[in-house]
Amino acid sequence: MPLRPSPPGSPQDAPAVRDMVARLTAARPAVARRTVEALVSSAFDSFREAKVRAYVPILVERRVRRMLDASCGDMPSERQDGEQAK
Repeated sequence: MPLRPSPPGSPQDAPAVRDMVARLTAARPAVARRTVEALVSSAFDSFREAKVRAYVPILVERRVRRMLDASCGDMPSERQDGEQAK
């Protein structure tokens, strides 16, 4: 049986999305929660065809953090993923 990707907002992704939005909103209080939710949703959507779902949440969070860092360059968020600022 082939693996089917979970759509964004699926029950499997819901806890990860909720926790991620909370972390990112706390790290960037100047950014509206709806903006963070939209970025997270868009990033999850970009991985909708991924066959291996285990790493999607961390990839999504890294992508959204980079987007937020780029848009708010003067206030870098906490680096929780081991990446260094460039």
